[in-house]
Amino acid sequence: MMVQSKTRKLSVTAMLAAVATVLMFLDFSIPIVPSFIKLDVSELPALLAAYSLGPVSGVAVCLIKNLFNLLFHGSTGGVGELCNFLLGACFVFPAGYIYQHMKSRKGALLGALVGAVIMGILSIPLNYYITYPIYTKFMPIDAILNMYREIRPTSGGLLECLIIFNAPFTLVKGLLTTALCFLVYKPLSPILHGNNR
Repeated sequence: MMVQSKTRKLSVTAMLAAVATVLMFLDFSIPIVPSFIKLDVSELPALLAAYSLGPVSGVAVCLIKNLFNLLFHGSTGGVGELCNFLLGACFVFPAGYIYQHMKSRKGALLGALVGAVIMGILSIPLNYYITYPIYTKFMPIDAILNMYREIRPTSGGLLECLIIFNAPFTLVKGLLTTALCFLVYKPLSPILHGNNR
């Protein structure tokens, strides 16, 4: 029974990682941030995994989808994938952890909101200290800042841009993922929990 449970857990994690990989390929630009910042909902399967299988499975989905994206679709030399993984883990792990200890709709919502806020806040240091320093080896910082200034001409330095653009964008991405999760979790719950007979 225990082996069967572990096998099912691995199977569902793999299935959700495959869906997340496809969703990550379907990214698109939106006009309120520079065009190199893409929106996707690939954290949705990771959040489903975190709720149904535990926070570690949610993080595993984030890792797998980024590894596949790096292999088949990556255009940032692994930098974008690293940041996406770290931010996704910051989102789904707290959500799954809180839900494990408060197994209710309220616990799920609280977990996702906490995760979204953590992801939004941590997007600032992660981008400032990891992502953009590596990007500037390929593109001058002024060119990057000018992309922000096309949207808001009075934008100052990188830190200001990250606070004004990236953090709210990342928070909204987390909230959108949360809303989608609440729409699909209940119908998918029997499949995710292995009691769809």
